[in-house]
Amino acid sequence: MLKETLYKATEAGAAVLKEYFNGTFTISNKEGLNNLVTEADFKSEQAIIAVIRGQFPDHQILSEEEGTLVQESEYKWIIDPIDGTINFANGIPICCVSIAVEQNGEMLMGVVYNPFMQEFFFAEKGKGATLNDKPIGVSQKDNLLTSCLVTGFPYTYLDAPNGPLDIFPKLIRKGIPVRRLGSAAIDLCWVAAGRFDGFYEHKLQAWDSAAGFLILEEAGGKVTDFKGNRYSPYQPHICATNGKIHDALLAVVNGGEL
Repeated sequence: MLKETLYKATEAGAAVLKEYFNGTFTISNKEGLNNLVTEADFKSEQAIIAVIRGQFPDHQILSEEEGTLVQESEYKWIIDPIDGTINFANGIPICCVSIAVEQNGEMLMGVVYNPFMQEFFFAEKGKGATLNDKPIGVSQKDNLLTSCLVTGFPYTYLDAPNGPLDIFPKLIRKGIPVRRLGSAAIDLCWVAAGRFDGFYEHKLQAWDSAAGFLILEEAGGKVTDFKGNRYSPYQPHICATNGKIHDALLAVVNGGEL
């Protein structure tokens, strides 16, 4: 029932994205210039929560726009109704619904769904990861210098010591391709699918990465914080790779040279 509800909730949120995409909707601003939230974010979130509440009214919910809805339960649903809101607001189809289910502090299931590319990523702990029901796995590149990376830049924190603007030029000056898609959930899934070899970012929220990091781990990848510790979506830093370039990327993220 958990998986069925997860799928239905994801589809409900995605239906809102498809309804509003390239249409007319209200847009407001959160903390930081261009940190947008749209009418579709709220409508997608409402549709997702309605499905979850219909089946599991006692479960906890943590959602980007609604915040934390606390219940006495071992289960928590972690929801990003639109990951990649700026892309969505500008008609760029690199955005998605991201939902994870946590049980007693362990990520149990995750879905990342981009309805515009028709890519539905899913993972259940211990059972592997899939894209549109077909198994996926990480790349086999073992040299950071020949890897293809992806990152994101926060709306704040850019000028912090050893921050995003310090690390990025170290990589690109060596000729390493570093992309920026604008959706951390999709970034993680594309590493899981072998399209990228690694991803790092300095300031994520739990709803950005909860589903994607499980999908990547189940695809054979490695995900840690910047200290190399076991990853938790409740802290801001992430280094996520195919495992083979992990130590090398982590060293650069922590101020090392190539």
